[in-house]
Order: sequence, then structure tokens, then C-alpha cells
Amino acid sequence: MVRRGNEIRIGRDISLRAGATRRQFLTWSALVGALAFTPELAGATAHAQSVVTPDYPFRLGVASGDPLPDSVVLWTRLATDPFAPLGGMTPGVVPVRWQIAADERFANITREGIELATEFDGWSIHVDVRGLDSAREYFYRFLVGPHASPVGRTKTAPAVGQPLARLDFAWASCQKWEDGYFGAYQDLAASNLDVVFFLGDYIYEYAIKDQGARQGQPRTESAARETMVLSDYRDRYALYKADENLAAAHASAPFVSTFDDHEVDNNWASQISQDNDDPREFLLRRADAFKAWWENTPVRANLKPVGPDMKVYRRFTFGDLVDFSVLDTRQYRSDQAHGDGEHAQDAETADPSRTITGAAQEQWILDGFASPSTWNFLAHQTVISDLARGIGSERKVGMDPWSGYEASRHRILDGARDRGTKNVASIVGDIHRTIVSELRRDYQDGVSPVQGVEIATTSIASGKDGADVDSAGAAIAEASPHVKYGNARRGYLRSTLTNTEWHSEVRVLDAVSTPGKPVRTAAAVTVPEGRPEIQLG
Repeated sequence: MVRRGNEIRIGRDISLRAGATRRQFLTWSALVGALAFTPELAGATAHAQSVVTPDYPFRLGVASGDPLPDSVVLWTRLATDPFAPLGGMTPGVVPVRWQIAADERFANITREGIELATEFDGWSIHVDVRGLDSAREYFYRFLVGPHASPVGRTKTAPAVGQPLARLDFAWASCQKWEDGYFGAYQDLAASNLDVVFFLGDYIYEYAIKDQGARQGQPRTESAARETMVLSDYRDRYALYKADENLAAAHASAPFVSTFDDHEVDNNWASQISQDNDDPREFLLRRADAFKAWWENTPVRANLKPVGPDMKVYRRFTFGDLVDFSVLDTRQYRSDQAHGDGEHAQDAETADPSRTITGAAQEQWILDGFASPSTWNFLAHQTVISDLARGIGSERKVGMDPWSGYEASRHRILDGARDRGTKNVASIVGDIHRTIVSELRRDYQDGVSPVQGVEIATTSIASGKDGADVDSAGAAIAEASPHVKYGNARRGYLRSTLTNTEWHSEVRVLDAVSTPGKPVRTAAAVTVPEGRPEIQLG
């Protein structure tokens, strides 16, 4: 046993991370001594667990995320009972062994180590595994005593600039538990994807009534009230992660995640809550919500929030093919114009002092347009395009999306144009419908050129069953000629990207109110490289 920096190594390639404080060190030093005499942790190879006992701690599944060419994050959160306070865990510290291998049977273990799950982080662990091969498929698992987690599949990114012929990816958003079953994830899990983007509304903060699609199903005690404090948010994530289809999706491919509003509070903006609470009180709530999001998301430790602040915008490059700039359009935005809702665009929505990204993030987005990659994607929360409806005799748009922040849209698209950036694409969620539209600087002047393509995915479950065409979708189609396709069923988007085209399938279910419904392709969308054209097939 040797100590190196902030790691304690026990035997071959097994590391235990130690904390900085004396109290933690003394506690963990005692654990090290115990671990040296614990064969199931220090030397033996565990096999998949076929019988789940009451003390089985991996009921929230496993996940990986934020793939880099040499690294990926492995995640789990211990809970013996997702519906009990504290997930059924006893306060304290639990050593968790992790393994990553080149094969599903773990005959060739590439890396392994030990992390400590503590009550301070909700018994979650985030393992940043380094020294991996690029563009490589791996398998991983976690072990606690005699218990083995499910096996997860992950994949590292290709090296930056490495020729890449194809990337298979998907994106999803908006999964309101009480509105329906997460059947779309079963289809996603079977798709053998390179990466999945989750673009917001992983949980919903509202009190859950015992009615609707999941009436009578087990739930946490706190589900009956709106999430306000850390324990409530932790409970809500546990409730969602207990869904077997969501767990299967996480175990199938690495996720790149960001948040939108419902992870904290509906339509919040910077320090302003939906109900205009005292900003000091809302920032305390935001701090708890951010902490719970980090605990339950496969992201690196350096994204861990400091109070109510958490920098989550970041960029992922896959070979020479594509950059994905993952945005945060909540934390730095100006308050919604006209008190939110829908309104005609005017001097307030066009005010150049207002922003949806904040100045620092906006400059970071513009800097990303200098990338030599073939494609440049913005992966974020809600639509850049105007989704106009003629309400009465007046054209109205939403004040929460980018249509309420016209100057932000102008600066971003002008910046792409000025840098000669081709193949600009936007993938988003939020709106509970699939919308395929043209990206333009303006949608009323009649001369703004098409600068890219935006595809908004529908929800996984939010909004209940939906329909192929609903009244809102028909109104958008009538007043928004730049919208080329719409569908209001539930589902997700699955894409294949190459050097010649971006091809997407709109995967939907006819119902999420009952489990087991099949997933079908409602439409196929192709965008050729070098030409922002929407081809439907």
C-alpha cells in the first residue's frame, strides 16, 4: 500500500481517493486498513449478481458520461430503497470498487479502483477514468461487498482531428414521471449509440398527484410536495432513476447532459424564480437543486456547484467531424420580457442589453465557430427559431425561448456568418413536440438567409400521449413558414452524422400512458453538408 498525492493505492491498479481534511483522512485511513483485508474488494473478481437481496445498493443503475479521447466519467449512486428517506442508506462512508474493461465478461480489466460514497454527496460517485484509448468501446461495473452492479457500456471520443467517417448519436429531453412511461428509452438503449445528449428537464419539481398514467405506483413521501430543499430533489431523482427503461438507456452509452428549468423551478431566470421569491431564498433553493443535479448526473467532479453557481457549458469534439457546444441558457439570462408567456416581438424583445446566455458564454460560443470540424452543433435547451402563432390578429411568440431574446440570436448567427462557419446546427428540447426548422437571423424581414437547421426533439413523457398533429402544431405551421415539419407525439431524435450529411429519425410512440407501446419512425430528415436544406423522407 502506497500513498501518491491525494490517492492511496492498494495492490495493483486499485486506488482509494483521500480527502484533504484531517478528520476525513483519519476516517479514510481506517478504511484503508480494513480494505487490505477485504478480499471481495481488494483481490477477488465478482460476478454479475443474479439474486437481488434487500440490501442491494445499485437500484438507481449506472451511467457514464462526458466522453473525451482518453477519458470517460463513470457514475453510480447507492440506494437500497429508492422510495425511502436517504434511499434506504445508513449515514456513513461506503467503499465502492469500480472496474472498466475491454469486454463484457471483464476478462481484460483496463482500469480499476476504489471510490468512497458518502452521505455528503448523496452516496453518489463520479469516477474520471483516465488513460483510455480513443474511439474505443468499454464496459464497466461497480462492486460493494458481495454486490455487483449492472454492467454498463461506454465509448471514448475519437482524438481531436482524427478522421471520423460516422457518429451515431441521439438527444432527448423532458421526462415528467407522472405523465407517462419512458418507453422511448428502451428503443434508445437498443440503438448502439456513440453518445446521447440530454438537454434538460430530467425531473419536474411539481408536487406529484396520485393520478394519471402512474397512479398507485410506489413513490417517495416527498413526491406529494414541490421540491424545495436538497432532500426533496434527491428523492425526486431517485424516483425517476428507479425507472428501468431510463436505467437501461444510461447503461447503453455515454450521456452528455445539461439542465433547463424544471431541475430547479419552472421558467427560472438567473436569480429570479417563477413566483418572484426573495432572490436570497431562491439562490438557496438553486444551490440545493444544482447539488442534486450534479450528484445524479455522469459529469466530472469539476462541475460540482459552489453554492448556487455551477459552470456547465462545455464543448465536446469528435475527431474531425463535429463540435458540440453544450449550453446553459438559464443561469445567466435576463428576465423574460413582458412577464413571460407569449407576446408580440418589440423593442423589449430586441433590446441588445438583454441576453439568454450571458456575455462570457456568448463569447465562448463565438470562439467555437473557429473550429475546423466539418459540423458545428449547439446542444441546448430551447428553440432559437421563432415558433410564431397568430393569436387573434397579432403574431406572438414565446418569451422564454430565444424568440424573446432577439439580440442574442442576432449576435450568435451574425458571428457564425462573419467567421464563415458552415454547417451550423441546433439541437434542443423543451417544447414537447418535434419541430424541424430553418435557422435565420430574423423571421419577419423576408430577406434573412437560411444559416443552418434546428431540430427540436419532443418529450420523453411530458405532455402525456400527444398527437401527430395538434392544434398548437397546426397554428405554428400556419404562421411559421420556416418550420418544415412538426409532430407532437412523445419520443426522441436519433441521428447519424457523416462528412456528407446529417440524417435524423423522429422516433415516436403512439402512447406513453400505457407501458410497452412500440416505437416507430414518424419522419426522416436529411441535411446535406454545405447546404442548410431540410430534406424530408
